[in-house]
Amino acid sequence: MSRSRLPAEWEVQSGVLLAWPHAGSDWVDTLAVVAPCVAAIVAAISRFEQVVLVVDHAEQVKPFLLAAGVQLERVRMIALPTNDTWVRDFGAITIEEEGRFRLLDFNFNGWGLKFAANLDNQVSARLHAAGVLGSSPMTSPGLILEGGSIDSDGAGTILTTADCLLSINRNAHMSQAEIEQQLRGLLGADRFLWLHHGHLAGDDTDSHIDILARFATPDTIIHMHCDDADDEHYAEFAAMQSELQAFRTAAGEPYRLVALPWPKAKVNSDGDLVAPSYANFLIINGAVLVPTYKDAADTGALALIAACFPGREVIGIDSTALIEQGGSLHCMTMQFPQGVLA
Repeated sequence: MSRSRLPAEWEVQSGVLLAWPHAGSDWVDTLAVVAPCVAAIVAAISRFEQVVLVVDHAEQVKPFLLAAGVQLERVRMIALPTNDTWVRDFGAITIEEEGRFRLLDFNFNGWGLKFAANLDNQVSARLHAAGVLGSSPMTSPGLILEGGSIDSDGAGTILTTADCLLSINRNAHMSQAEIEQQLRGLLGADRFLWLHHGHLAGDDTDSHIDILARFATPDTIIHMHCDDADDEHYAEFAAMQSELQAFRTAAGEPYRLVALPWPKAKVNSDGDLVAPSYANFLIINGAVLVPTYKDAADTGALALIAACFPGREVIGIDSTALIEQGGSLHCMTMQFPQGVLA
């Protein structure tokens, strides 16, 4: 049986998948502000690599892309119906098997049956059938799993959260040990680092790891931190930091931990708290795209992340429009390793 490996995000990529917000989604009332934000993300990525952009009507999208300075020759627009834009969670996950790639199309059920996902759940299969995702085979494991719920060091260690993977509305028939067994085979994982703390107010994902803590190298973890004892996140983030401090690398050493600052509380147009996180950055070829929130903490977060990725350009993207619907920059994207995309 071939040995699988889930590549780290910092490995060389062939391109990134995004889905354009449209009037048939929850973005209908904020399209005027979210469209330029997504266009800015596409523009930044297209400087370094290919973009596959799922759209409803390409001609409506092009003016936003041109206004953002997008290199259109590096963007492939594909017309497909979607419920929403969070391709990190319904996009195919790429694994490597002895130098070749396989696409895993996990089931997506709207973050534990919270939102409609019937169209999003078909996007990867439709892209693959159209040849957009290259010639690598695609399989559907039959497991409910979102890309934002796992982070890989590229060497067999998976960082994740118990709140999400053990959610009763995802794989209730499976125990933690059974889920680990499945993912060992599918992702080639040797070790699982489970966080039990770190919930964010306004988070619909049941504590996705990509808004809490991320690998920057196999021995470095970047994580959110709150130093305001009066903030509702203080105790949870302190407990999460204690868990991170107790984790060990495959070599048995403590991880180097980099604590990101906590921005001021943000609310959406309904007055509900939303979940801004600097940990929701995207690593691409030659750069790291970091969400910013028009907050005093933005500058410090950019500097800390830049120090973790020497040699890569760090690009801040104003993501205040994205958190209106509960996600951020990394949630909008799914990368594919070099050699995958057509």
